[in-house]
Order: sequence, then structure tokens, then C-alpha cells
Amino acid sequence: MKRRTFITLLGGATIWPLAARAQQTMPVVGVLQAAPLINPYLAAFHQGLAEAGFVEGRDVTIDRRSVDGQYERLPALAAEFVRRKVAVIVALAPVSALAAKAATTTIPIVFELGSDPVRDGLVASLARPGGNITGVTFFANLLASKRIEVLHDIVPSASVVGLLLNPKNANAELELSDAQAAARALDVRFVVVRAAEDAEIDTAFAELARQGVAALLVAGDAYLSSRRGQIAALALRHGIATGSGTRELADAGALVSYGADRREASRQCGLYVGRVLKGEKPGDLPVVQPTKFELVINLTTAKALGLTISRELLFRADEVIE
Repeated sequence: MKRRTFITLLGGATIWPLAARAQQTMPVVGVLQAAPLINPYLAAFHQGLAEAGFVEGRDVTIDRRSVDGQYERLPALAAEFVRRKVAVIVALAPVSALAAKAATTTIPIVFELGSDPVRDGLVASLARPGGNITGVTFFANLLASKRIEVLHDIVPSASVVGLLLNPKNANAELELSDAQAAARALDVRFVVVRAAEDAEIDTAFAELARQGVAALLVAGDAYLSSRRGQIAALALRHGIATGSGTRELADAGALVSYGADRREASRQCGLYVGRVLKGEKPGDLPVVQPTKFELVINLTTAKALGLTISRELLFRADEVIE
């Protein structure tokens, strides 16, 4: 073999392992999803990550795992991320965060959820989370009474108000208590239905119609949010004015939503993941809380339901879908 050919082959043999080793050392972020993440939130997460200097495939590998509402599978997936020694676990929803926290006290965890992480037992305080965990909350489970009031403003004639919740969600009872108090204050009858599977959602709406529910609040929950198309269609079919805490349900055809800007929460989550990848300790990063709340009204749905939205309420809305 000629000497030049030998050097070329030797060079090729040494370069490939170096490239492979470089690829292997790219940090892996494990994303633990209670249900599939919709595209606008995924894009916002990547935006925040890029602001911190990390682009998927170039600086970081992202391994996404979704249980699609089967919350009992989350502990096993969290344990798998721990065995793989991922650089960061991103937990989307309270149940995901609790599973991740139970699985590790060393791997950094960044959550994005709609509940109170102190009440959930995830962090010691919002200002100083402590330990290996921090993240972002957007208060989806914490404003049920306000959302009931908004629904009643739109449908003041509603004498029966309902709540659809997922019994597998640890925060369901808290939101139920808040919604019940609001219904009592408005002096309306209150109906609760529960669903953790697609068929149960159909059954729940049949029961709501039987009970004469005119206005319905959908509780904050990753699984229910992922079934927004089914819920919006059933609400329209049964003539029920429906609201929630996140705007994707209004985008899908429900009547109204009131809550924090979820896209901003996802961006902040991505930013925090980048900061942790750079070496900051999660326990030193305060939990990000929402500063902006938005009221979204679907005027097309209001017309289909035969409802007239007052000019005052339309003026208050941050966005009107027509």
C-alpha cells in the first residue's frame, strides 16, 4: 500500500470515532409529557431554548415521551430517563413533575404546569425552590371561580353550571372546590362530570345535556386539553357554552378562555432548560409566575349558540375569534 493511501485511511479511521464521541457527548433533554404538546407551545419552548444558545440537533438532543393521558405510565418513563442519565428532565404537567421528582434527586428537573408547585410539594417556595427542581407555572388550576364568573357574564340566564374534570389529575379536587364556591355565590345549580378516556367524554356530555347544563368549565388538565376538538364539537352539538383556562380550547371552537399566556410559559420553560444546561442550579432559579392573563372569546361559536356578547365584554377581550 502506498504511504499516502495508508495515511488517508488512517486519518479517516481516527476522524470517525472523534465525531461519534462528539455526538455522544451532546446533552440529552428528556421531555416527560402527560399528553401530546400542541405546536405553538412546542415552538415557544424551542424559542426559549434558542435564546439560551441551544438548538435541537446542533447543541442538544431532545427525547420526547408522551403517555397520552395514561398518567400511570409516567413513573416508568421518568425512571428510564434517570437510567439514561439525561442532562435535564422537562416535566409538562403536575403529574409529570411529581413522577420526575420521585425518580431523582440529582438530575435537574424543569417543570411547566398549571398548578401551585408549593402546594403540590414540588418546591419549598416560589422564590427559592431548592433541590434539583424549578420551572414555570401558568395557574390553569387556580382560577376556576373567575372562569365561572366569566361564563356567567356571557350566559347570565344559565341556572345550571357544570365542571368537566379528569379524576386522575391530582389538582382536580382543588379546582372542583373553587368552582363549587363560585356556583354557590352565583346561586346556580352545579353539576360535576368526570372523564379520563375518550368514551367517557362522550358519556359526560350526554349527562350534562340530561342535567340541563347551560354553561360548562373544563378543568385544567393535559389529557382534556389534548381532546379539545372532541370537547368543542360536543359542546356545540349539545348547545353548551364552554370555557377553560387555556386558549387552545377556544381556538378549537369552545366559547371562551381566561388564563395566563401559555406560549410565554413555554418560552420561559425553554429558557430555564438552557440556563440549567449552562450550569445554573435549578434550586437557585425562582419559579416563573405569569404576569399577563388573556381573555379570548370565540364569536363564531357564540353566534352558533345563539348568544349575544355584550360590547363591554368584547371590549375587555384580548382577542375575539371570528
